[in-house]
Amino acid sequence: MTTSSSSLTASYPSLRDRRVFITGGGSGIGAAMVEAFVAQGAKVAFIDIAEGASAALVESLKAAGRTAPWWRCCDVRDIGALQAAIRDAAAELGDFEVLVNNVASDDRHTLEAVTPGYWDERMAINERPAFFAIQAVAAGMQRLGGGSIVNLGSTGWQTKAGEYPCYAIAKSSVNGLTRGLAASLGKDRIRVNTVSPGWVMTERQVQLWLTAEGEQAIARNQCLPDKLQPQDVAAMVLFLAADDGRMCTAQEFVVDAGWS
Repeated sequence: MTTSSSSLTASYPSLRDRRVFITGGGSGIGAAMVEAFVAQGAKVAFIDIAEGASAALVESLKAAGRTAPWWRCCDVRDIGALQAAIRDAAAELGDFEVLVNNVASDDRHTLEAVTPGYWDERMAINERPAFFAIQAVAAGMQRLGGGSIVNLGSTGWQTKAGEYPCYAIAKSSVNGLTRGLAASLGKDRIRVNTVSPGWVMTERQVQLWLTAEGEQAIARNQCLPDKLQPQDVAAMVLFLAADDGRMCTAQEFVVDAGWS
């Protein structure tokens, strides 16, 4: 039996009117999460560097009769701009109960080609923003009496994919971020978890890397035959953001069709 994307989303009453901030929400997995939270009745804010895709997402939601999310074009390498966006969105919507650290870039590279400048740029996208976004929302969650932070990891480094060593290093640190903050933030009922996707069939992945060899790798390595979709990852994030996941923290939740 194949499950359609339209039947994936459960209804979470606790997410109605819940304020959610998502980094990298303009396309791919991030856009699926924006759509899923909006469908739950949440008040969503997101940032993305891709202005065209982000604007198109907002217009499609409005055309579907949904509440338009707050959004801003933002380069997360600029921590000042990232934290200012969170502050400005909170000033308009209220303190955020949910933060999803989704933004990432898995550009391919080799060990030999990495320079100190390239290393810094990769970490500035794939590692550093999550920490400073958490720093920006923590006080608001403390005022609210709790919250949920979901950090997007990856199974790529766990399966020893060799095409992106800097990305692998950055993503392997996500579990350290989650576990390193869970105890201190947990005192204020702020939960911190990692969701690690497998090979998700976003438009970018299909266009750049879903070759015949890639199709064979999916068939060989996944336990389930269906291709992983952005909505499959969004479904796990919804659960962790809702009250249904209220006793889940300091954990990694893998959504990869059994690859890893």
